[in-house]
Amino acid sequence: MDKLTVVPFEPQHIKAIVFDLDNTLVSSDMDFFSLREEIGCPFDRDLLTFTDEITCPTLRADAEQMILDHELEDAKSSHPMPGCVTILRYIERKALHTAIITRNCFEAASAKVKHNNLNIERIISREHFAPKPAPDALNSLASEWQLAPKQVLYVGDYLYDLQAAFNANMPSCLVNHGIEKPFEHQASVVVPHLNDLTQLLTYGNASKNNKAM
Repeated sequence: MDKLTVVPFEPQHIKAIVFDLDNTLVSSDMDFFSLREEIGCPFDRDLLTFTDEITCPTLRADAEQMILDHELEDAKSSHPMPGCVTILRYIERKALHTAIITRNCFEAASAKVKHNNLNIERIISREHFAPKPAPDALNSLASEWQLAPKQVLYVGDYLYDLQAAFNANMPSCLVNHGIEKPFEHQASVVVPHLNDLTQLLTYGNASKNNKAM
């Protein structure tokens, strides 16, 4: 993916902000190293894809339960990431559409949202659509909200999030927590924390209003 092909971030056009969940809105301490060892997933394979391809129904069900157990346990210790409350208040104040798209299962994602008192009712998990980097969930939301792709910003902390947005022809925001990532060039905009994204959106819309006056 070349930087020139990434959909630009234009705050004045944004009508919806969709989020990844883990380490974007709330913290996650999932021990993927241990989980992969338990399931027997090679470290060069996507965990969910590997699990789906287990041919023995019993072994696949066991692996799925292991993942669920880890996700539910992770939900109990999660907390809002810096800037989470601020950007959700911004979204509410501006009456923007919002949702969560996560590779977590719905049960675990719902537990995290409830545990952290997030005011987001729409949660799309791996049970609903093909998991990221597939763009299906993002495309479905844009269609439902009757928005053009450039009006929907997807916010996440990992490569799959950027790829999903790119595949949906939407702008993306990478939250890097102040640590440079090798795939940052694939993001429309990069911020250290969600507070910084709120500032960009606020200033961007203020500039639009000033030009209109």
